[in-house]
Amino acid sequence: MSSQSTTSLSEIVQKMEFYCSYQERCHAEVVQKLYTLSVPQNRQDEVIVHLIHHNFLNEERFAKLFSISKFHQKKWGKKRISNELKQRNISDYLIRMGLKEIPEEEYEITFTDLAEKTWEAITERNALKKRKKFCDTLLRKGWESDWVYEKVKTLEKNT
Repeated sequence: MSSQSTTSLSEIVQKMEFYCSYQERCHAEVVQKLYTLSVPQNRQDEVIVHLIHHNFLNEERFAKLFSISKFHQKKWGKKRISNELKQRNISDYLIRMGLKEIPEEEYEITFTDLAEKTWEAITERNALKKRKKFCDTLLRKGWESDWVYEKVKTLEKNT
């Protein structure tokens, strides 16, 4: 019986090592995966300790990589990135570290480009509806509201 549980533990560890090496993961995702694999709580702790000890699981690395990749790939603003990290139980300290990975100048340029492309892509003729669609889109992506409202005023003047 003992060797079977040892084998199953090593199989679980191997599965989780692959799971973490395939894509950067946070603790919450690993716990959820272990839960779906029906791993008992005491075994979950052993697996997580192993993953941390062997550097398969690192929340700081996750926060940094998540922040920069969501910014580059999905053009998310800092508010959306921060909220998504909070949902994954990442600490405020690590969220701040992750957001520091985004260069400020690149952040501003990306916002400007995204805002202008979004404005051009909205075919709505009613000015108020166009303004609402523009603001909703950028706010949903997590861009700072003062930036969004300032930009919409500028774009409306230039139309």
